[in-house]
Amino acid sequence: MNMDREKELLEMVERVVAEGPFKPEWNSLMEAKEPDWFQKQRLGIFIHWGIYSVPANSNEWYSRNMYIKGMPAYDHHKKTYGPQKEFGYKDFIPMFTAEKFDPKEWLDLFQNAGAGYIFPVAEHHDGFQMYDSELSDWNAVQMGPHRDVLGELKQETDARGMIFCTSSHRAEHWFFMGHGREMESDVTEPMKKGDFYWPAMPEPDNQDLYSKPYPNTEFLDDWLARTAEIILKYQPRLLYFDWWIQHQAFKPYLKKLAAFYYNCGRKWGQDVLICYKHDAMMFGSGIVEVERGGFAEAKPYSWQTDTAVARNSWCYTDSLDYKSSSEIIATLADVVSKNGNLLLNIGPKGDGSIPEGDRQILEDLASWMKVNGEAIVGSKTWRKSQEGPTISKEGQFADQTAKEFTQNDYRFTVNHGAIYAICLKCAKDESYTIQSLADSKDQNVPEFHGIIEDVEVLGFAGAVKSWRKDKDGLHIKTLGVESKFPIVFKVSIE
Repeated sequence: MNMDREKELLEMVERVVAEGPFKPEWNSLMEAKEPDWFQKQRLGIFIHWGIYSVPANSNEWYSRNMYIKGMPAYDHHKKTYGPQKEFGYKDFIPMFTAEKFDPKEWLDLFQNAGAGYIFPVAEHHDGFQMYDSELSDWNAVQMGPHRDVLGELKQETDARGMIFCTSSHRAEHWFFMGHGREMESDVTEPMKKGDFYWPAMPEPDNQDLYSKPYPNTEFLDDWLARTAEIILKYQPRLLYFDWWIQHQAFKPYLKKLAAFYYNCGRKWGQDVLICYKHDAMMFGSGIVEVERGGFAEAKPYSWQTDTAVARNSWCYTDSLDYKSSSEIIATLADVVSKNGNLLLNIGPKGDGSIPEGDRQILEDLASWMKVNGEAIVGSKTWRKSQEGPTISKEGQFADQTAKEFTQNDYRFTVNHGAIYAICLKCAKDESYTIQSLADSKDQNVPEFHGIIEDVEVLGFAGAVKSWRKDKDGLHIKTLGVESKFPIVFKVSIE
Protein backbone atom coordinates (compact mmCIF):
# COMPACT_ATOMS: atom_id res chain seq x y z
CA MET A 1 0.00 0.00 0.00
CA ASN A 2 1.38 3.39 -1.03
CA MET A 3 0.64 5.31 2.16
CA ASP A 4 2.24 8.50 0.86
CA ARG A 5 -0.10 8.53 -2.14
CA GLU A 6 -3.07 7.85 0.09
CA LYS A 7 -2.09 10.81 2.25
CA GLU A 8 -1.79 13.04 -0.83
CA LEU A 9 -5.21 12.01 -2.08
CA LEU A 10 -6.88 12.54 1.27
CA GLU A 11 -5.30 15.99 1.56
CA MET A 12 -6.50 16.81 -1.95
CA VAL A 13 -10.03 15.76 -1.00
CA GLU A 14 -9.93 18.15 1.95
CA ARG A 15 -8.69 21.02 -0.24
CA VAL A 16 -11.27 20.53 -2.96
CA VAL A 17 -14.07 20.24 -0.39
CA ALA A 18 -12.90 23.41 1.33
CA GLU A 19 -12.90 25.30 -1.99
CA GLY A 20 -16.59 24.50 -2.53
CA PRO A 21 -19.15 25.33 -3.61
CA PHE A 22 -20.50 22.01 -2.35
CA LYS A 23 -20.07 21.17 1.30
CA PRO A 24 -20.27 17.71 2.94
CA GLU A 25 -23.80 18.41 4.14
CA TRP A 26 -27.03 17.10 2.69
CA ASN A 27 -28.59 20.55 2.30
CA SER A 28 -25.61 21.60 0.19
CA LEU A 29 -25.37 18.38 -1.82
CA MET A 30 -29.04 18.68 -2.71
CA GLU A 31 -28.13 21.74 -4.80
CA ALA A 32 -26.30 19.54 -7.31
CA LYS A 33 -27.98 19.44 -10.72
CA GLU A 34 -28.83 16.40 -12.75
CA PRO A 35 -26.73 16.17 -15.95
CA ASP A 36 -28.67 17.32 -19.00
CA TRP A 37 -27.84 14.14 -20.88
CA PHE A 38 -29.21 11.69 -18.32
CA GLN A 39 -32.90 11.83 -19.27
CA LYS A 40 -32.04 11.88 -22.96
CA GLN A 41 -29.82 8.81 -22.96
CA ARG A 42 -32.31 6.36 -21.53
CA LEU A 43 -30.18 3.23 -21.93
CA GLY A 44 -26.79 2.55 -20.34
CA ILE A 45 -24.58 -0.54 -20.23
CA PHE A 46 -23.30 -1.91 -16.91
CA ILE A 47 -20.21 -4.17 -17.14
CA HIS A 48 -19.26 -6.74 -14.51
CA TRP A 49 -15.87 -8.11 -15.55
CA GLY A 50 -13.02 -9.20 -13.35
CA ILE A 51 -11.19 -12.12 -11.78
CA TYR A 52 -14.52 -13.77 -10.96
CA SER A 53 -15.05 -14.13 -14.74
CA VAL A 54 -12.25 -16.72 -14.86
CA PRO A 55 -13.82 -19.50 -12.73
CA ALA A 56 -17.14 -18.48 -14.33
CA ASN A 57 -19.09 -20.40 -11.72
CA SER A 58 -22.10 -19.52 -9.55
CA ASN A 59 -21.95 -15.70 -9.76
CA GLU A 60 -19.77 -12.64 -9.13
CA TRP A 61 -19.65 -13.47 -5.40
CA TYR A 62 -17.35 -16.40 -6.10
CA SER A 63 -14.50 -14.82 -4.12
CA ARG A 64 -16.62 -14.85 -0.97
CA ASN A 65 -18.52 -18.07 -1.48
CA MET A 66 -15.54 -20.25 -2.37
CA TYR A 67 -14.48 -19.94 1.29
CA ILE A 68 -17.86 -20.94 2.78
CA LYS A 69 -18.42 -24.65 3.29
CA GLY A 70 -21.72 -25.78 1.84
CA MET A 71 -21.83 -23.14 -0.88
CA PRO A 72 -21.80 -24.44 -4.48
CA ALA A 73 -18.74 -22.29 -5.22
CA TYR A 74 -16.85 -23.93 -2.33
CA ASP A 75 -17.49 -27.44 -3.63
CA HIS A 76 -16.80 -26.45 -7.24
CA HIS A 77 -13.54 -24.78 -6.31
CA LYS A 78 -12.21 -27.67 -4.25
CA LYS A 79 -13.14 -30.20 -6.93
CA THR A 80 -11.79 -28.16 -9.84
CA TYR A 81 -8.75 -26.34 -8.43
CA GLY A 82 -7.91 -28.12 -5.19
CA PRO A 83 -8.00 -27.05 -1.53
CA GLN A 84 -8.44 -23.33 -0.89
CA LYS A 85 -5.20 -23.28 1.08
CA GLU A 86 -3.27 -24.43 -1.97
CA PHE A 87 -5.22 -22.53 -4.64
CA GLY A 88 -6.89 -19.38 -3.41
CA TYR A 89 -8.81 -16.65 -5.15
CA LYS A 90 -5.64 -14.65 -5.85
CA ASP A 91 -4.32 -17.56 -7.91
CA PHE A 92 -6.87 -16.79 -10.62
CA ILE A 93 -5.12 -13.50 -11.38
CA PRO A 94 -2.44 -14.96 -13.73
CA MET A 95 -5.28 -16.75 -15.56
CA PHE A 96 -7.08 -13.42 -16.12
CA THR A 97 -5.22 -12.58 -19.32
CA ALA A 98 -8.05 -10.83 -21.23
CA GLU A 99 -6.40 -11.65 -24.54
CA LYS A 100 -9.63 -11.02 -26.50
CA PHE A 101 -10.53 -7.71 -24.83
CA ASP A 102 -11.29 -5.26 -27.63
CA PRO A 103 -12.81 -1.94 -26.48
CA LYS A 104 -13.79 -1.03 -30.04
CA GLU A 105 -15.78 -4.23 -30.47
CA TRP A 106 -17.47 -3.74 -27.10
CA LEU A 107 -18.43 -0.15 -27.85
CA ASP A 108 -19.70 -1.07 -31.30
CA LEU A 109 -22.12 -3.49 -29.69
CA PHE A 110 -23.17 -1.01 -26.99
CA GLN A 111 -23.61 1.95 -29.30
CA ASN A 112 -25.51 -0.04 -31.90
CA ALA A 113 -27.82 -1.27 -29.14
CA GLY A 114 -28.82 2.35 -28.52
CA ALA A 115 -26.84 2.90 -25.33
CA GLY A 116 -25.71 6.45 -24.63
CA TYR A 117 -23.49 5.71 -21.64
CA ILE A 118 -21.47 2.89 -20.09
CA PHE A 119 -20.82 1.92 -16.48
CA PRO A 120 -17.87 -0.51 -16.12
CA VAL A 121 -17.21 -1.68 -12.56
CA ALA A 122 -13.88 -0.17 -11.48
CA GLU A 123 -13.52 -2.40 -8.41
CA HIS A 124 -15.84 -5.13 -7.25
CA HIS A 125 -16.22 -6.59 -3.75
CA ASP A 126 -13.22 -8.85 -4.41
CA GLY A 127 -10.85 -5.87 -4.20
CA PHE A 128 -9.16 -6.17 -7.62
CA GLN A 129 -8.86 -2.80 -9.34
CA MET A 130 -9.65 -2.81 -13.06
CA TYR A 131 -7.68 0.39 -13.55
CA ASP A 132 -4.26 1.96 -13.13
CA SER A 133 -3.84 2.59 -9.41
CA GLU A 134 -1.01 4.20 -7.50
CA LEU A 135 -2.40 2.96 -4.20
CA SER A 136 -2.10 -0.80 -4.65
CA ASP A 137 -0.33 -3.21 -6.98
CA TRP A 138 -3.40 -5.46 -7.05
CA ASN A 139 -4.74 -3.97 -10.25
CA ALA A 140 -5.20 -4.87 -13.92
CA VAL A 141 -2.16 -2.86 -15.03
CA GLN A 142 0.32 -4.50 -12.66
CA MET A 143 -1.20 -7.99 -12.84
CA GLY A 144 -3.49 -10.16 -14.94
CA PRO A 145 -4.31 -8.38 -18.22
CA HIS A 146 -1.54 -5.75 -17.72
CA ARG A 147 -3.92 -3.23 -19.28
CA ASP A 148 -5.77 -0.20 -17.98
CA VAL A 149 -9.23 -1.60 -18.66
CA LEU A 150 -11.07 1.43 -17.32
CA GLY A 151 -8.83 3.83 -19.22
CA GLU A 152 -9.20 2.00 -22.53
CA LEU A 153 -12.98 1.92 -22.19
CA LYS A 154 -13.09 5.60 -21.34
CA GLN A 155 -10.93 6.51 -24.32
CA GLU A 156 -13.15 4.58 -26.72
CA THR A 157 -16.33 5.93 -25.13
CA ASP A 158 -15.15 9.52 -25.35
CA ALA A 159 -14.09 9.07 -28.96
CA ARG A 160 -17.68 8.19 -29.88
CA GLY A 161 -19.29 11.06 -28.00
CA MET A 162 -20.84 8.66 -25.51
CA ILE A 163 -20.83 9.18 -21.75
CA PHE A 164 -18.34 7.43 -19.46
CA CYS A 165 -19.42 6.54 -15.92
CA THR A 166 -18.11 4.00 -13.44
CA SER A 167 -18.87 2.26 -10.16
CA SER A 168 -17.00 1.17 -7.05
CA HIS A 169 -18.09 -1.74 -4.89
CA ARG A 170 -15.09 -1.42 -2.58
CA ALA A 171 -17.20 -0.80 0.54
CA GLU A 172 -18.18 -4.46 0.83
CA HIS A 173 -14.53 -5.54 0.80
CA TRP A 174 -14.48 -4.76 4.53
CA PHE A 175 -15.96 -8.22 5.12
CA PHE A 176 -16.03 -9.91 1.74
CA MET A 177 -13.03 -12.20 2.24
CA GLY A 178 -13.62 -12.71 5.96
CA HIS A 179 -14.95 -16.25 5.70
CA GLY A 180 -11.53 -17.35 4.48
CA ARG A 181 -10.28 -16.85 8.04
CA GLU A 182 -12.74 -19.46 9.31
CA MET A 183 -11.03 -22.34 7.52
CA GLU A 184 -7.68 -23.46 6.19
CA SER A 185 -7.12 -21.13 3.27
CA ASP A 186 -4.74 -18.58 1.83
CA VAL A 187 -6.83 -15.81 3.44
CA THR A 188 -5.42 -16.81 6.84
CA GLU A 189 -1.97 -15.67 5.83
CA PRO A 190 -0.68 -12.61 7.75
CA MET A 191 -1.91 -9.45 6.08
CA LYS A 192 -1.51 -5.73 6.35
CA LYS A 193 -3.23 -2.73 4.81
CA GLY A 194 -2.93 -2.87 1.06
CA ASP A 195 -2.74 -6.65 0.84
CA PHE A 196 -5.24 -8.13 -1.59
CA TYR A 197 -7.45 -9.82 0.99
CA TRP A 198 -7.12 -7.13 3.68
CA PRO A 199 -9.02 -6.51 5.93
CA ALA A 200 -11.13 -9.73 5.69
CA MET A 201 -13.22 -8.90 8.74
CA PRO A 202 -16.00 -11.14 10.08
CA GLU A 203 -19.14 -10.60 8.01
CA PRO A 204 -21.69 -8.48 9.91
CA ASP A 205 -25.42 -8.39 9.35
CA ASN A 206 -25.12 -6.50 6.10
CA GLN A 207 -28.74 -5.33 6.25
CA ASP A 208 -28.24 -3.68 9.65
CA LEU A 209 -27.28 -0.01 9.33
CA TYR A 210 -25.32 -0.20 12.60
CA SER A 211 -23.97 -3.75 12.35
CA LYS A 212 -20.63 -4.65 13.93
CA PRO A 213 -17.77 -4.83 13.41
CA TYR A 214 -17.90 -1.24 12.16
CA PRO A 215 -15.65 -0.25 9.27
CA ASN A 216 -12.72 1.48 10.99
CA THR A 217 -10.90 4.70 10.07
CA GLU A 218 -8.08 2.79 8.39
CA PHE A 219 -10.48 1.12 5.97
CA LEU A 220 -12.65 4.19 5.44
CA ASP A 221 -9.61 6.32 4.57
CA ASP A 222 -8.62 3.63 2.08
CA TRP A 223 -12.14 3.67 0.58
CA LEU A 224 -12.13 7.45 0.27
CA ALA A 225 -8.66 7.58 -1.30
CA ARG A 226 -9.43 4.82 -3.81
CA THR A 227 -12.65 6.50 -4.88
CA ALA A 228 -10.97 9.89 -5.19
CA GLU A 229 -8.28 8.32 -7.34
CA ILE A 230 -10.89 6.95 -9.73
CA ILE A 231 -12.60 10.35 -9.93
CA LEU A 232 -9.37 12.23 -10.65
CA LYS A 233 -7.98 9.75 -13.18
CA TYR A 234 -11.11 8.98 -15.18
CA GLN A 235 -13.53 11.88 -14.59
CA PRO A 236 -16.73 9.78 -14.65
CA ARG A 237 -19.93 11.70 -15.37
CA LEU A 238 -21.86 9.50 -12.94
CA LEU A 239 -20.58 7.43 -10.05
CA TYR A 240 -22.41 4.37 -8.74
CA PHE A 241 -22.08 2.71 -5.34
CA ASP A 242 -23.42 -0.67 -4.40
CA TRP A 243 -25.47 -1.35 -1.32
CA TRP A 244 -23.23 -1.25 1.77
CA ILE A 245 -22.41 2.47 1.80
CA GLN A 246 -25.72 3.01 3.62
CA HIS A 247 -24.00 1.77 6.80
CA GLN A 248 -23.80 4.47 9.46
CA ALA A 249 -19.98 4.36 9.56
CA PHE A 250 -19.77 5.52 5.93
CA LYS A 251 -22.01 8.58 6.33
CA PRO A 252 -19.38 11.29 7.02
CA TYR A 253 -17.06 9.80 4.40
CA LEU A 254 -19.83 9.53 1.83
CA LYS A 255 -20.84 13.17 2.31
CA LYS A 256 -17.21 14.26 1.99
CA LEU A 257 -16.71 12.13 -1.12
CA ALA A 258 -19.89 13.53 -2.69
CA ALA A 259 -18.80 17.11 -2.02
CA PHE A 260 -15.37 16.36 -3.50
CA TYR A 261 -16.88 14.73 -6.59
CA TYR A 262 -19.48 17.42 -7.18
CA ASN A 263 -16.84 20.14 -6.76
CA CYS A 264 -14.59 18.31 -9.24
CA GLY A 265 -17.50 18.30 -11.67
CA ARG A 266 -17.79 22.06 -11.37
CA LYS A 267 -14.09 22.39 -12.15
CA TRP A 268 -14.57 20.22 -15.24
CA GLY A 269 -17.59 22.27 -16.31
CA GLN A 270 -19.85 19.23 -15.90
CA ASP A 271 -22.81 18.37 -13.72
CA VAL A 272 -22.09 15.04 -12.06
CA LEU A 273 -24.11 12.92 -9.64
CA ILE A 274 -23.92 9.76 -7.55
CA CYS A 275 -26.32 6.87 -8.13
CA TYR A 276 -27.28 5.31 -4.81
CA LYS A 277 -29.53 2.60 -3.35
CA HIS A 278 -31.33 2.05 -0.05
CA ASP A 279 -31.49 5.74 0.91
CA ALA A 280 -27.73 5.76 1.42
CA MET A 281 -27.90 9.46 0.48
CA MET A 282 -30.46 12.12 1.20
CA PHE A 283 -33.20 12.13 -1.41
CA GLY A 284 -32.42 14.82 -3.97
CA SER A 285 -28.64 14.70 -3.53
CA GLY A 286 -28.13 11.99 -6.17
CA ILE A 287 -29.98 9.61 -8.48
CA VAL A 288 -32.25 6.96 -6.99
CA GLU A 289 -31.19 3.45 -8.02
CA VAL A 290 -33.35 0.31 -7.92
CA GLU A 291 -31.62 -3.05 -8.28
CA ARG A 292 -33.37 -5.51 -10.61
CA GLY A 293 -36.72 -3.78 -10.23
CA GLY A 294 -38.59 -0.53 -10.57
CA PHE A 295 -41.79 1.31 -9.81
CA ALA A 296 -45.44 0.58 -10.47
CA GLU A 297 -46.15 4.17 -11.56
CA ALA A 298 -44.26 7.05 -13.15
CA LYS A 299 -42.17 9.18 -10.80
CA PRO A 300 -41.72 12.97 -10.92
CA TYR A 301 -37.98 12.49 -10.37
CA SER A 302 -35.28 10.76 -12.39
CA TRP A 303 -34.30 7.25 -11.37
CA GLN A 304 -32.44 4.28 -12.73
CA THR A 305 -32.80 0.53 -12.54
CA ASP A 306 -29.78 -1.70 -12.87
CA THR A 307 -30.56 -5.17 -14.11
CA ALA A 308 -28.75 -7.93 -15.96
CA VAL A 309 -29.23 -10.01 -19.09
CA ALA A 310 -29.35 -13.06 -16.77
CA ARG A 311 -31.42 -13.61 -13.62
CA ASN A 312 -28.84 -15.52 -11.63
CA SER A 313 -25.60 -13.60 -12.03
CA TRP A 314 -24.08 -10.24 -12.90
CA CYS A 315 -20.94 -11.82 -14.36
CA TYR A 316 -20.38 -14.51 -16.97
CA THR A 317 -20.83 -18.05 -15.68
CA ASP A 318 -21.28 -21.46 -17.23
CA SER A 319 -24.91 -21.64 -16.08
CA LEU A 320 -26.57 -18.34 -16.95
CA ASP A 321 -30.35 -18.10 -16.86
CA TYR A 322 -30.81 -15.62 -19.68
CA LYS A 323 -33.82 -13.39 -20.06
CA SER A 324 -35.36 -13.15 -23.51
CA SER A 325 -34.62 -10.13 -25.67
CA SER A 326 -38.35 -9.43 -25.77
CA GLU A 327 -38.49 -9.23 -21.97
CA ILE A 328 -35.53 -6.84 -21.85
CA ILE A 329 -37.04 -4.58 -24.52
CA ALA A 330 -40.35 -4.58 -22.62
CA THR A 331 -38.45 -3.70 -19.44
CA LEU A 332 -36.79 -0.79 -21.24
CA ALA A 333 -40.19 0.52 -22.40
CA ASP A 334 -41.69 0.07 -18.94
CA VAL A 335 -38.84 1.88 -17.17
CA VAL A 336 -38.67 4.79 -19.62
CA SER A 337 -42.44 5.29 -19.52
CA LYS A 338 -42.07 5.87 -15.76
CA ASN A 339 -39.29 8.46 -16.10
CA GLY A 340 -36.48 5.99 -15.47
CA ASN A 341 -33.31 4.84 -17.18
CA LEU A 342 -32.32 1.24 -17.79
CA LEU A 343 -28.75 0.27 -16.90
CA LEU A 344 -28.41 -3.13 -18.54
CA ASN A 345 -25.56 -5.32 -17.35
CA ILE A 346 -23.51 -7.65 -19.52
CA GLY A 347 -20.73 -9.96 -18.34
CA PRO A 348 -17.77 -10.61 -20.64
CA LYS A 349 -15.83 -13.87 -20.39
CA GLY A 350 -12.48 -14.00 -18.64
CA ASP A 351 -10.68 -13.69 -21.98
CA GLY A 352 -12.55 -10.46 -22.76
CA SER A 353 -14.90 -11.86 -25.38
CA ILE A 354 -18.64 -11.17 -25.25
CA PRO A 355 -20.66 -14.36 -24.63
CA GLU A 356 -23.02 -15.36 -27.41
CA GLY A 357 -26.07 -14.99 -25.15
CA ASP A 358 -25.12 -11.42 -24.22
CA ARG A 359 -24.22 -10.62 -27.83
CA GLN A 360 -27.57 -11.87 -29.13
CA ILE A 361 -29.47 -9.67 -26.72
CA LEU A 362 -27.38 -6.63 -27.66
CA GLU A 363 -27.91 -7.34 -31.37
CA ASP A 364 -31.66 -7.76 -30.87
CA LEU A 365 -31.70 -4.46 -29.00
CA ALA A 366 -29.78 -2.87 -31.87
CA SER A 367 -32.35 -4.08 -34.41
CA TRP A 368 -35.26 -2.87 -32.29
CA MET A 369 -33.74 0.49 -31.37
CA LYS A 370 -32.78 1.22 -34.99
CA VAL A 371 -36.50 1.21 -35.79
CA ASN A 372 -38.08 2.29 -32.52
CA GLY A 373 -35.41 4.33 -30.78
CA GLU A 374 -37.32 7.59 -31.27
CA ALA A 375 -39.81 6.35 -28.67
CA ILE A 376 -36.98 5.90 -26.16
CA VAL A 377 -33.98 8.18 -26.68
CA GLY A 378 -34.81 11.74 -25.70
CA SER A 379 -38.36 10.82 -24.76
CA LYS A 380 -40.39 12.15 -21.85
CA THR A 381 -43.27 10.83 -19.80
CA TRP A 382 -46.87 11.25 -20.92
CA ARG A 383 -49.80 11.97 -18.59
CA LYS A 384 -50.16 8.19 -18.31
CA SER A 385 -47.31 5.76 -18.22
CA GLN A 386 -49.24 2.60 -18.94
CA GLU A 387 -52.44 0.72 -19.51
CA GLY A 388 -53.29 -2.95 -19.52
CA PRO A 389 -53.54 -5.88 -17.13
CA THR A 390 -49.83 -6.46 -16.49
CA ILE A 391 -48.41 -4.06 -13.93
CA SER A 392 -44.80 -4.10 -12.80
CA LYS A 393 -44.20 -5.04 -9.20
CA GLU A 394 -42.81 -2.23 -7.08
CA GLY A 395 -39.36 -2.72 -5.56
CA GLN A 396 -36.12 -4.60 -5.97
CA PHE A 397 -35.48 -8.05 -7.44
CA ALA A 398 -38.78 -8.09 -9.30
CA ASP A 399 -37.06 -9.57 -12.36
CA GLN A 400 -36.63 -13.07 -10.95
CA THR A 401 -39.79 -14.19 -12.76
CA ALA A 402 -40.56 -13.25 -16.34
CA LYS A 403 -43.69 -11.16 -16.88
CA GLU A 404 -46.18 -12.38 -19.47
CA PHE A 405 -47.45 -9.35 -21.37
CA THR A 406 -50.55 -9.22 -23.53
CA GLN A 407 -51.56 -7.25 -26.63
CA ASN A 408 -53.49 -4.95 -24.28
CA ASP A 409 -50.37 -3.89 -22.36
CA TYR A 410 -49.06 -0.48 -23.45
CA ARG A 411 -46.36 1.85 -22.21
CA PHE A 412 -46.44 5.50 -23.26
CA THR A 413 -43.79 8.10 -24.00
CA VAL A 414 -43.79 11.43 -25.87
CA ASN A 415 -41.16 12.73 -28.26
CA HIS A 416 -40.88 14.59 -31.58
CA GLY A 417 -44.36 16.06 -31.23
CA ALA A 418 -46.00 12.64 -31.00
CA ILE A 419 -47.35 10.16 -28.47
CA TYR A 420 -45.73 6.72 -28.63
CA ALA A 421 -47.84 3.77 -27.53
CA ILE A 422 -45.51 0.81 -27.10
CA CYS A 423 -47.50 -2.41 -27.35
CA LEU A 424 -45.59 -4.99 -25.33
CA LYS A 425 -46.88 -7.96 -27.32
CA CYS A 426 -47.72 -8.03 -31.00
CA ALA A 427 -51.34 -9.11 -31.60
CA LYS A 428 -52.04 -12.11 -33.81
CA ASP A 429 -55.34 -10.72 -35.09
CA GLU A 430 -53.77 -7.32 -35.86
CA SER A 431 -56.53 -5.47 -34.07
CA TYR A 432 -55.56 -3.03 -31.31
CA THR A 433 -57.43 -0.73 -28.94
CA ILE A 434 -55.65 1.94 -26.91
CA GLN A 435 -58.09 2.94 -24.20
CA SER A 436 -56.02 5.89 -22.97
CA LEU A 437 -56.64 7.63 -26.32
CA ALA A 438 -60.43 7.34 -26.08
CA ASP A 439 -62.66 10.17 -27.35
CA SER A 440 -63.69 11.67 -24.02
CA LYS A 441 -66.47 14.28 -24.31
CA ASP A 442 -65.98 15.68 -20.83
CA GLN A 443 -63.17 18.22 -21.10
CA ASN A 444 -63.17 18.65 -17.33
CA VAL A 445 -61.83 15.13 -16.96
CA PRO A 446 -58.00 14.92 -17.23
CA GLU A 447 -58.06 12.56 -20.18
CA PHE A 448 -56.96 12.88 -23.80
CA HIS A 449 -58.81 15.58 -25.78
CA GLY A 450 -56.33 16.16 -28.61
CA ILE A 451 -56.86 15.81 -32.34
CA ILE A 452 -55.04 12.84 -33.88
CA GLU A 453 -53.50 13.57 -37.24
CA ASP A 454 -52.11 10.17 -38.11
CA VAL A 455 -51.23 6.74 -36.72
CA GLU A 456 -48.37 4.55 -37.91
CA VAL A 457 -46.44 1.51 -36.75
CA LEU A 458 -42.73 2.22 -36.64
CA GLY A 459 -40.85 -0.04 -39.03
CA PHE A 460 -44.00 -1.14 -40.89
CA ALA A 461 -44.74 1.52 -43.49
CA GLY A 462 -48.36 1.48 -44.67
CA ALA A 463 -49.31 -1.26 -42.21
CA VAL A 464 -52.11 0.78 -40.56
CA LYS A 465 -55.17 0.08 -42.68
CA SER A 466 -57.62 2.06 -40.57
CA TRP A 467 -58.01 3.84 -37.28
CA ARG A 468 -60.88 5.48 -35.50
CA LYS A 469 -61.46 7.01 -32.11
CA ASP A 470 -64.55 6.61 -29.94
CA LYS A 471 -65.49 6.57 -26.27
CA ASP A 472 -63.81 3.16 -25.83
CA GLY A 473 -60.43 4.07 -27.24
CA LEU A 474 -58.33 4.44 -30.35
CA HIS A 475 -59.05 1.41 -32.54
CA ILE A 476 -56.34 0.42 -35.00
CA LYS A 477 -56.39 -2.21 -37.74
CA THR A 478 -53.07 -3.33 -39.17
CA LEU A 479 -51.93 -5.72 -41.86
CA GLY A 480 -48.61 -7.52 -42.08
CA VAL A 481 -47.34 -6.54 -38.64
CA GLU A 482 -45.48 -9.49 -37.16
CA SER A 483 -42.85 -9.23 -34.45
CA LYS A 484 -41.59 -11.27 -31.52
CA PHE A 485 -40.68 -7.97 -29.88
CA PRO A 486 -42.84 -5.03 -28.73
CA ILE A 487 -44.19 -2.81 -31.49
CA VAL A 488 -44.60 0.96 -31.38
CA PHE A 489 -47.54 3.04 -32.54
CA LYS A 490 -46.61 6.61 -33.32
CA VAL A 491 -49.64 8.81 -32.80
CA SER A 492 -49.10 12.22 -34.42
CA ILE A 493 -51.08 15.12 -33.01
CA GLU A 494 -52.39 18.13 -34.95
